[in-house]
Amino acid sequence: MRFSLLLAGVLATTVAAAPAPSSHVVHEKRNFLPSGWQKRSKLTSDLTLPIRIALAQQNLDRAYEFINEVSHPKSPKYGQHWSPAQIAKTFAPSDETMNEVKQWLDSVGISSDRVKVSNSKGWLKFNASVEEAEDLFKTEYFLYEHEDSGTKHVACEEYSVPESIRPHIDFVTPTVHFDKQLKPRKNNIRKREAPKKASGIDPSKAKNVGASDSPSLPKFVPANEILTNAKLHVDATQADLSDCDSEIFPECLRALYNIPLGSTAEAGNSYGIVEYTPQAFLQNDINLFFENFQPNITRSTRPIIELIDGAIVQTIVEDSSFNGESGLDLQYSISLVSPQTITLYQVGDIEEGASFNNFLDAIDGSFCTFEGGDDPIQDAPYPDPNAGGFKGQDCGTVAATNVISTSYGFNEADLTPAYEQRQCAEYMKLGLAGTTILYSSGDSGVAGNGGECIDPTTGQFNDGSSGRFNPSFPGGCPFVTSVGATQINPGSTVEDPESACAQVIFSGGGFSDVFAIPDYQADAVATWFTDFPTNYTSSQFNNSGLARGFPDVSANGANYVVVIDAEGFLVFGTSASSPVFGSVITLINEHRLAAGKSPVGFLNPTLYANPGVLNDITSGDNPGCGTNGFEAVPGWDPATGLGTPNFPALLELFLSLP
Repeated sequence: MRFSLLLAGVLATTVAAAPAPSSHVVHEKRNFLPSGWQKRSKLTSDLTLPIRIALAQQNLDRAYEFINEVSHPKSPKYGQHWSPAQIAKTFAPSDETMNEVKQWLDSVGISSDRVKVSNSKGWLKFNASVEEAEDLFKTEYFLYEHEDSGTKHVACEEYSVPESIRPHIDFVTPTVHFDKQLKPRKNNIRKREAPKKASGIDPSKAKNVGASDSPSLPKFVPANEILTNAKLHVDATQADLSDCDSEIFPECLRALYNIPLGSTAEAGNSYGIVEYTPQAFLQNDINLFFENFQPNITRSTRPIIELIDGAIVQTIVEDSSFNGESGLDLQYSISLVSPQTITLYQVGDIEEGASFNNFLDAIDGSFCTFEGGDDPIQDAPYPDPNAGGFKGQDCGTVAATNVISTSYGFNEADLTPAYEQRQCAEYMKLGLAGTTILYSSGDSGVAGNGGECIDPTTGQFNDGSSGRFNPSFPGGCPFVTSVGATQINPGSTVEDPESACAQVIFSGGGFSDVFAIPDYQADAVATWFTDFPTNYTSSQFNNSGLARGFPDVSANGANYVVVIDAEGFLVFGTSASSPVFGSVITLINEHRLAAGKSPVGFLNPTLYANPGVLNDITSGDNPGCGTNGFEAVPGWDPATGLGTPNFPALLELFLSLP
């Protein structure tokens, strides 16, 4: 399976190396510290460390074989998705892996009575002194400190394991991993005034994706002008669409992509939107949005709420920094799929927040790890050790919907490849189970969150004026559908071709430094390299032609009218694009289920085999890192992917499949 492509010198990476003492080989090595972190002091030898070993899963070498069986349009088994039990059994670490690692630990003095096994059998856990851990992994542990926040962190810069054990281990914590907060793909909001002081919430102490400190600040459009200029009717054919180039509302999207009004609520159809505390929606905002922009929907309509790991839909602080993301996602998703229902997955308690693996734990018990989180450095630990925090952990307690959209993301370089590969494999399993996973591709063009790029010499993030392109994660995982952003050009109409988004944000796109190109994408990427060569060098992006390219598709991401804290705002970002594309797939699932067929599941093999069902975007680019980025061109490109939805063509295609 072409699953990973690791580039030493750019990321913390899993590498083969010359044998260390006692036939050890380097398993992971960090070539540079993440931005803002400084080494402070050596740890004392008697300090106790909570060691966790992620065991290698079996049969991942057959991942593409399995996913193509249920997702490729020419497969006779298309749509015959796997049961959770079949998935868990197929990929669980083998008995050999479990025994080999436990025997190794026992041989070096970590007796079996000290080692605990997770319910999923994917992790081993034990406590060890620093002296024991350093001898076990042939490394040195230090205390590190973040210059801005003052956060303290225990880590090493490389570690080794016996050569015979290396194939049985994905990664070990604590080692080379560093805490890095995720951010929403948006908060690009034009607003009336600065947000209210966020008293009562201290996001700085949470390792969560819902932190309010977005790197981009919006511009203001008067709220009353937006709310009073709405010229809408329930019938889309009568709606006044003359202002869609400057103010997007649901009827604009229906006209752009020929999306019909929802008319039924097919049993078994479901659409999930993931939000991370303290991000939260306000019901009054949803009511006002429907009153002004979607009058056929009852004002009191609300999502089905699934609270994960002690989550709350917080109202401690109400301002655009905390209500913009959820308001955008829910106001548009409900508008587009109603009367189909939306499930809101609200993840993380108010003390700790959460990260992607915490959500994945909740929908897949076989993925779930020990109490305390998957990686205590990069995922929120549950039970939450904070006073007042949630003292449980949700493992396999929540059902996955047919479509799941997430508008948050990391830079790929924030995390280690081993961590990313393990999470990416979980998205593959969800695809096998029939779930469509969509992630926004980013809002800074070829740069990363906040416009950061990578210094090609030091590997550190910089201000984005130059440097190596900074791809996103999980958008670069080959088992998710990455969604970029387009716009209606100023002065154009819904009848005119869109271009890559160039208002406030730029569509995220590029090539992974971790994941190899999947077979379903190989021809499209090869054609792009042949027909549209660039002058960028290998020091700027992974131009090998062997790397996963993203985004896969796009949807409009500019000038969305959103009600936040009872005021009208214009919002920009792939945060809008992903839930819109997910809404389209949810409506297609409605028709497939009505015809007695399964949900579509993993989209990419079918879309790349049938690019004509999307509106190709051929103008615009996605600047970043002191360049113009990549251009939108005929066919797939790393700015807008294959293009935007064409609902009738997509529906015809997916209804033609088994």
